[in-house]
Amino acid sequence: MPDFLQYPDRETLMENIAEDVEAQLADAISIRGRATLAVPGGTTPAPFLNLLSKADLDWSKVNVMLTDERFVPETSDRSNTRLLRQTFLQNKGAAANLVPFYKPAYQPEDVLTDLTAAITAALPLDVCVLGMGEDMHTASLFPEADRLGEGLDLEGTVVLLPMRAPGAQEPRLTLTASVLRAARNIHILITGEGKKTAFEAALIEGPASEAPIRVVLDAPVPVDVHYAD
Repeated sequence: MPDFLQYPDRETLMENIAEDVEAQLADAISIRGRATLAVPGGTTPAPFLNLLSKADLDWSKVNVMLTDERFVPETSDRSNTRLLRQTFLQNKGAAANLVPFYKPAYQPEDVLTDLTAAITAALPLDVCVLGMGEDMHTASLFPEADRLGEGLDLEGTVVLLPMRAPGAQEPRLTLTASVLRAARNIHILITGEGKKTAFEAALIEGPASEAPIRVVLDAPVPVDVHYAD
């Protein structure tokens, strides 16, 4: 069962999750000499990423990657990589090593091998921060996505998958459930009553194909869910 942490406001949530992630990355660097962090896209985590960028860590020893990305160039305002550069890869965080989730190509399949190689070299994840949609998707593991079965396969060895879903405007690239669950520390960041209701629904036993977040909620490592209205 995940640990549900409710905060009085979003500002407090962002401060607390930034402190937790900083401490866990510092531990990883101390123990293993390096650390790998995965973070979500979208605008919700932006304040957390900005706070984390100011943390007093040796960021040159940290790999940072997205949990998923829209297959669009950084010039697009829908690019999660662009948002990551504007929020986290600033201040002290600018010294971190960005593991790319996009290369120019006609379709994601054309660059999958190259992107997968770089991501695999940075695994396993020391800290994974995820978001969740009201449809209970996480990363780009969407209900009804075309390759969701592969993405949820916990016995599989696939690291990165192209994903197309009815609710997604463009193709995506996403880490698979087996990679997300293998993280040493997992955080889920949710805000708003709609997502709280979705989270409560995801706790009810049922197939992961209907609520992909379930594959993370029962991960064999500590899972902290950070929530504010």
